Amino acid sequence: MPFSPRLAIACVIIVATFALASLSAREGDVASKGMNARWFQHDIRRPKPPVVEPASGPIASKPPKDAVILFDGTNLDAWKSREGGAARWKVIDGTMETVPGAGMIETKGTYGDIQLHVEWATPNPAVGKGQDRGNSGIFLMGQFEIQVLDSYNAGTYADGQAGAIYGQYPPLFNASRLPGEWQSYDIAFRRPRFESSGKLLEPARITVFHNGILIQNNEEPFGPTSWLKWLPYSDQGSRGPIALQDHDHPVHYRNIWLREIPERAAPTAEVLARPNVIKLPTEVLDRYAGRYLTDPGKPNVATFARDGDHLTVTYPFRKNTLVMNAISETEFDLPFTDGRYTFKVDASGKVTGVHFRIGDGERDMPRVGP
Repeated sequence: MPFSPRLAIACVIIVATFALASLSAREGDVASKGMNARWFQHDIRRPKPPVVEPASGPIASKPPKDAVILFDGTNLDAWKSREGGAARWKVIDGTMETVPGAGMIETKGTYGDIQLHVEWATPNPAVGKGQDRGNSGIFLMGQFEIQVLDSYNAGTYADGQAGAIYGQYPPLFNASRLPGEWQSYDIAFRRPRFESSGKLLEPARITVFHNGILIQNNEEPFGPTSWLKWLPYSDQGSRGPIALQDHDHPVHYRNIWLREIPERAAPTAEVLARPNVIKLPTEVLDRYAGRYLTDPGKPNVATFARDGDHLTVTYPFRKNTLVMNAISETEFDLPFTDGRYTFKVDASGKVTGVHFRIGDGERDMPRVGP
């Protein structure tokens, strides 16, 4: 078949159309899985965070009474080398200093959900540029790095500057101080959760304050920190060490402590059990309908009304009506709270008021009208 320019152009259009359709399908598939678009790691075109000046003055934060002290300026007893031997960093004038070539150090203890306080300082005068400028890092559970770097009037890729969740999330702001000045990170870390099968149930979450300024707001890392590729989550257990990185730069640390954050207590089945609900005749419910004074000496009135086979209550300061469940002829349960109304009836059968209890509060609400 002889060559035809029109045929060639038509073929190009068809191929391009299929390519775009394929790309759109893949993008749609990504969107359908709830995944956010990700920047290429270390993309120099990624917008840099705006610079914000932290408050001046000392930043030392005394640890709370229940804190685990990781470094108080006296020794490295809480630390070891990653290979298991003694930590080979220096303690100088109450600070811990990296020893270039000595390798990463990590805590002897392991931790899950924590509040972590770390103070650090980069060399002064500043030496190098980009990532070769006061580089170190703090690893949570030994996996998720918060970058330590001299980022004061210094350029590098956004997801690698001070306060970045390295290679993933740049800080929201550049809150860096001058080289040599002490800086602080206050970190809230929630470990990843896994099913018993090893499937990821909930990713890690990280919040960071840099020199008192929020720079990471409850972010979810894509996976463990890695370089040049993304790694998936894998179940490494519920606890891991805090690690500090040796990146061949003499970075100083001091005043390192953490608090372990407990799991929220879950109620037992016994606590969650509710009283049996009964059905009352409409004439009984109608007898309780009316207006009741919420606070003695104040004009606020709650209105009780029958709605089908239920009793409801509406407060003047609350837009939504509350539905109550009858559990006896005079007692009504609020199904979503630890609250209960008990109507008061005199010897003649007249409803005179209602007693309301919720949590540790109680009050009598006299009836003031139909």
